Amino acid sequence: MINMEYEEIKAEDNVSTVIQFVLLGFSDLPNLQGLLFGVFSIMYFIILFGNCLIIIITRLDTAQQKPVYFFLSNFSSLEMCYVSVTLPRILVNLWTQDRSISIRNCAAQMCFLLMLGATECFLLAVMAYDRYVAICNPLRYPLVMNQKMCIQLAIGSWISGIPIQIGQTCQIFSLHFCNSNQINHFFCDIPPILKLACGDTSIHEMSVYVVAMLFVAVPFMLILASYSKIISTILRLPTARGQAKAFSTCSSHLLVVILFFGSATITYLGPKSNHSAGTDKLLSLFYTIVTPMFNPMIYSLRNKDVIAALRKLLLKK
Repeated sequence: MINMEYEEIKAEDNVSTVIQFVLLGFSDLPNLQGLLFGVFSIMYFIILFGNCLIIIITRLDTAQQKPVYFFLSNFSSLEMCYVSVTLPRILVNLWTQDRSISIRNCAAQMCFLLMLGATECFLLAVMAYDRYVAICNPLRYPLVMNQKMCIQLAIGSWISGIPIQIGQTCQIFSLHFCNSNQINHFFCDIPPILKLACGDTSIHEMSVYVVAMLFVAVPFMLILASYSKIISTILRLPTARGQAKAFSTCSSHLLVVILFFGSATITYLGPKSNHSAGTDKLLSLFYTIVTPMFNPMIYSLRNKDVIAALRKLLLKK
């Protein structure tokens, strides 16, 4: 049975205020807890192993010392951090069946998740820009995407979302939470947390929407702009072989963009009236765990350079 202990304190206005949450997660599947623990453990191992392998390849193989692989190693590092914010907690909850989490720990989890999510959006936009320069301006590529520029773009992607996401987390957790402490989710995310808040949350929902527009919609529009130029350039190439080769250099990134932005956009920018708790959990599971698991496979299996570097690394050992 789930520990349904409900800790509360009395606020000055005589309203019960929650000081501890319970993450319901997959509690509606009591007979599958062991199976879910095994599945998520395997997924976590695949994510860590696959992304570590990409980082090792891009660091050790001199042929991979290009801007595209510099950003790919940053992306792999990000994916390991991103999934480590949620998956270890899910595994602990499944193993111990203790689903309680303090408000402070819940706020910390949400804050890191939002900051790393913003980083992913910006980094995917930077990777699209890299492909745009490489395909549309190949002669200027070494000059534009020099080492200094690559480092600046990477650092900017990592730190740009920190102040705003910290502010948004503080704003959400300044609310009073009453009537229930049960979060119908497997981690602390904005939509299910706002459902537990007392009173009118329309201003906070609008704030979330504006921030989502900034960190999800704007990078996505930049990616679309980059790929519209890329596709236009590719279609003007004289041979079908040249077109196929050019498109193969960015198809992996495009697939990752569709997977990540598709699920994140529905979660944060879609109409809330159409959202059920089950749909929210499924979408969140997709962009926080499933997509990071498939990313190493997408980038390695669809990239001949990565496959060649991996073969060289294995044969060397």
